[in-house]
Amino acid sequence: MRWLWMALLVGWAPWACAEDPPKTIGFIERLDPAFDSLVPAGAKIEVLASGFEWSEGPVWVPRGSFLLFSDIPRNQIVKWKEGEGISVFMQPSGYTGKPRFSGSEPGTNGLTLDREGRLVMCCHGDRAIKRVEKDGSITVLVDRYHGKRLNSPNDLVYHSNGDLYFTDPPYGLPKQFDDPARELDFCGVYRLTPDGQLTLLTREMTRPNGIAFSPDEKTLYVAQSDPKAAIWKAFPVKEDGTLGASRIVYDATKWVGKRPGLPDGMAVDTEGNLWATAPGGVLVMRPDGKLLGRIATGERTANCTFGEDGRTLFITADMYLCRVRTKALGLPFRK
Repeated sequence: MRWLWMALLVGWAPWACAEDPPKTIGFIERLDPAFDSLVPAGAKIEVLASGFEWSEGPVWVPRGSFLLFSDIPRNQIVKWKEGEGISVFMQPSGYTGKPRFSGSEPGTNGLTLDREGRLVMCCHGDRAIKRVEKDGSITVLVDRYHGKRLNSPNDLVYHSNGDLYFTDPPYGLPKQFDDPARELDFCGVYRLTPDGQLTLLTREMTRPNGIAFSPDEKTLYVAQSDPKAAIWKAFPVKEDGTLGASRIVYDATKWVGKRPGLPDGMAVDTEGNLWATAPGGVLVMRPDGKLLGRIATGERTANCTFGEDGRTLFITADMYLCRVRTKALGLPFRK
């Protein structure tokens, strides 16, 4: 056992013994001339690391210039930095209980930073959203709605006023929708104010997942990972922070089963285009749903975010961490 203790001491991780990953995967498909202004000709889907069980929730950390993302089954947050590669940033992450977690997705899912640069995490196994304080301590921001435990917070995004919007499907529960420990009989989209007030914004989506704001914050986008209705919805954001009547931005149900994966996480660029993970990769579309192009990873693709100089799209695709160089500038970067 001494070799195992030494391996952990020096930061060994299970993927370190995997075969060298391919340098690139998939292809990039141009569906509209406007795509040329978003992704340069000759761009590739570059593989940065591989061997993860299910990579998710990437967030770029400007202070330190590194990427964090979740490996949900391993209950880890992983760090990637140019020139240094990958290392375990936090373990355990999403489940900190003592009994062995009986499900397959105990870890963190979506990750983001608040206005002070603190890491905020959707914790599947603990069924909560938590924040890492500057001294390293952990604060639970929310774990209940009207006294009932949340399902398993999935993805999250901050409004510039400090309100936190998040989705709550039951994917982190051991038996998901049929788990006996489930206390809410719906999947909600919520808003949490800085003073701790939690509001249910909508329960109309069967499996709400990825979530993002438009550049002007007047529209909230929510992905639905339901194989029977694989869609993205847009909700107008009212002045009081609640949501108006939704519209469907795009319906990808026709590709379910033909391409791997479902609608999941997403990113938005400064021009308002959506970069939405979908069956087979990342769809790039205008706010009206016009498809401009596709980053076809060929893998179940969970999430994406802009990082580095704002013109790099990081993608978590099943066992892979990838990036694509873009011309588009992603939020929250500014021109």
